[in-house]
Amino acid sequence: METQDVLEPHLPTLAEMQKWTDVLGRAQQLMLEQAAGATGRVLPFDPETVARIQTSFADEGLALWQRFLDSGGLLRDQPDPPPADSPAARKDRRFADPAWTTHPFYDLIRQSYLLISDYLMNLADAVDGVDPKAKAKLRFATTGMLDAMAPSNFPLMNPTVVEKTIQSGGENLVKGLQHMLADMEKGQLTHTDGTQFELGRNIAATPGKVIHETPLYQLIHYAPSTPKVLATPLIIFPPWINRFYILDLSPEKSFVKWAVDQGISVFLVSWKSADASMKDMVWDDYILSGQVDAIDTVRDLLNVPSVHTIGYCVAGTTLAATLALLAARGEADKVASATFFTAQVDFSAAGDLTLFVDDEQMKLVDRLSSSGFLDGRYMAATFNLLRGRDLIWNYVVNNYLLGMDYPPFDLLYWNGDTTNLPARWHRDYLTQLYRDNMLVVPGAISVAGTPIDLTQIRTPAYVQAGKEDHIAPLESVWKLTEHLAGPVRFLLAGSGHIAGVINPPVAQKYQYWTADAPQPTLDAFVAAARETKGSWWPDWAEWLRGIDSREVAVKGARKPGGGRLKAIEDAPGRYVKGR
Repeated sequence: METQDVLEPHLPTLAEMQKWTDVLGRAQQLMLEQAAGATGRVLPFDPETVARIQTSFADEGLALWQRFLDSGGLLRDQPDPPPADSPAARKDRRFADPAWTTHPFYDLIRQSYLLISDYLMNLADAVDGVDPKAKAKLRFATTGMLDAMAPSNFPLMNPTVVEKTIQSGGENLVKGLQHMLADMEKGQLTHTDGTQFELGRNIAATPGKVIHETPLYQLIHYAPSTPKVLATPLIIFPPWINRFYILDLSPEKSFVKWAVDQGISVFLVSWKSADASMKDMVWDDYILSGQVDAIDTVRDLLNVPSVHTIGYCVAGTTLAATLALLAARGEADKVASATFFTAQVDFSAAGDLTLFVDDEQMKLVDRLSSSGFLDGRYMAATFNLLRGRDLIWNYVVNNYLLGMDYPPFDLLYWNGDTTNLPARWHRDYLTQLYRDNMLVVPGAISVAGTPIDLTQIRTPAYVQAGKEDHIAPLESVWKLTEHLAGPVRFLLAGSGHIAGVINPPVAQKYQYWTADAPQPTLDAFVAAARETKGSWWPDWAEWLRGIDSREVAVKGARKPGGGRLKAIEDAPGRYVKGR
């Protein structure tokens, strides 16, 4: 049976048109009530702006109904397309099924939804005279509401689901229910088939040994694949809000394996997922007992004066604090270079995550962390909300309504492999950095009693940002360059927080932008930047060798377990497997 035959066509009545008007009015009222609650007062709107928005919406809506009725309503064979400049004409992946534009009923629903969405977003943007964060919260809430209201999320309004239900005799809904109940059982939305991956076999499989272990982390030393390696080793600090193997996915995507193959001595910190024993851990612990301890451990093991470092996301933020501490102690020479993957230190432009740090959100975090740590599933849900259309509703449709099998995808497997966070550290991080932006105030934060100042960091730095990063926005990452006193190479990578980093040369995907000379502002960088197709990893490797190109033979401690630190277990180690 064709999708077009599923619904009995009929012309909409006046009552039905009035119903649509009522739905819009209630949606508008909900948005205004939410906005008033967020700001604590009646929202000021510019009357002329609101009048223009309402007039535009009324005109678009009337034109939609006029086209619909003039062409015979649901009795027509082919809907008339909206004008090219209409909000209802824009492309939207949720409405990719041809039935959304060829079937009169679905076309009406689609166009009506897009018009309402455009109207409510314009109304949210029209709010004036309030705190920018309150306005951003209103816009975020409106976007979330509209994403949830999308007709594609409802089985009887989605032509793909209707057709699949008829073809399968409803089996898709039964299978979808099984998926939903399983997700409710584990308290987390499933994105991929996790049975297809095994740590150490086809993911996190780069050969190496755990050579050092503390209550906070394991240190992995990867086996060299070249006869000689750079004299100065590299320590990678991944974020402890995720598992480290985002940098060691399948072999063809692994940054770790690629770096090893470039002749670099690679060490990596695998953080322990927090439990009740870590309830009192704070940022100082991750700086001193984490990063500084790892730096000193590798220096002593290889008898080298300094190491290269990489900090990804929150570990990059922490690396900046570590460098500032070493500078204050007169020990800056312990680090030869610092690379920052999508890291922030100035949170004044940190994007939508700043919407989750008000007093009410902090009370919720405290309740969720009563056992001394925050269950990683709550953090995962927060990140999913930032891209709800792609990371929530897309999977609701595919998993629950269409009952589709989960595809095996290593990146999505990693994304669902959550880690727990120490409660005190998490709260301090959200309040002191995201909310109060203390890290960029010289002396405002102390580590073990030593005030730190980012402007004292003279370590050569490589700062990488993602053009479409929704977690660490480009504008926010750029600010890091404004607080460092040493030489900085800034690079803008195509894509976002993950794909912008994990882009191996063999994939030949995306692009990156660099400038021949340091630029004073982000706008100046964009104006001067030169685009290069493909991966930025070779650019980074060239920069690293430009700092120190000396090489040594692979022998003794350059082999995992070959020095005074003996192998404890094979990589990836047991910390990454702890839940």
